[in-house]
Amino acid sequence: MPAEVDLVREAQAGDVGSLGLLLARYQADMRAVALGVLGRVPEAEDAVQEAALVALRRIGDVRDPRAVAPWLRAIVRNVCRMHLRSRKAVPVGDLESLVLPRGEPDPGELLDRYATRDWVWSAVEELSPNLRLVTMLRYFTDVTAYEDIAELCAVPVGTVRSRLSQARAKLSGALLATANLAHDDVAVLTEARRREAEETLRAARRGSFAEALAAHWSPEVDITWSRGKRTKGFDYLVRAMNRDLDDGVHQRLTNVVAGREVVIWETDLVNPPDDPFHCPPAAVWVQFLEAGRVRRFRLFHLPRDAGVPGA
Repeated sequence: MPAEVDLVREAQAGDVGSLGLLLARYQADMRAVALGVLGRVPEAEDAVQEAALVALRRIGDVRDPRAVAPWLRAIVRNVCRMHLRSRKAVPVGDLESLVLPRGEPDPGELLDRYATRDWVWSAVEELSPNLRLVTMLRYFTDVTAYEDIAELCAVPVGTVRSRLSQARAKLSGALLATANLAHDDVAVLTEARRREAEETLRAARRGSFAEALAAHWSPEVDITWSRGKRTKGFDYLVRAMNRDLDDGVHQRLTNVVAGREVVIWETDLVNPPDDPFHCPPAAVWVQFLEAGRVRRFRLFHLPRDAGVPGA
């Protein structure tokens, strides 16, 4: 059995198998702490799961590998205290409020830093479609406000909170279960989707937007527009894009989030200098794939006062 010190050092070097083994080895101790603080209630198991996610992102903070056991127990106690406080206040529904002090990198940056991106994305792909979508939006795009996620997904805000809570719990279990498995290279998939997005937007500027969409989109694609309007096929989307281009508006790609079944593009809408408010400042393209082709698509604009681009 690998020594504790070796596991910590290998985990800090980015070995996900070692990190998974480390969490599994101390899971009983972590559960005992949660039971001692919260009692035998469902929140105790939630606390253990949340603490595992904290450890995933904070393993690099362990300075003395021999002290990893008390470090993990301290994380569990802190999470339990948050659960106790949330009984008297508004329940905490977002991951970084629990695990990331202000001023630290966002989850995506941390995943890259600790070389666990592929592992985590494989766990994300194991979530149900509804849980997967809110997770991708909340933690990897600018659609971070619960109200905006609710509008995009056409569900109540309470449902968004519930789905994020379920996703957090399921992720911790999936991470432990898949630590020693081979994972798809997310960087390769994302780069391929980014090239596809860039080529599609370039094609629009060349006047061949329809041809670019036809290569990757179903001709019967179901489109939901930002204000709830629905259309079938991409003819209307092509006409809308061409109208914008004729008016001097073009889209600049800023972010791509790629899963096996959901791909999200974020774009800045660059308006002409003489008409700076012609279009909203930014758009979010949420594409749902079946057999590798876009079968459903939602176009979303964030409110101008949301603190991020959009309208």
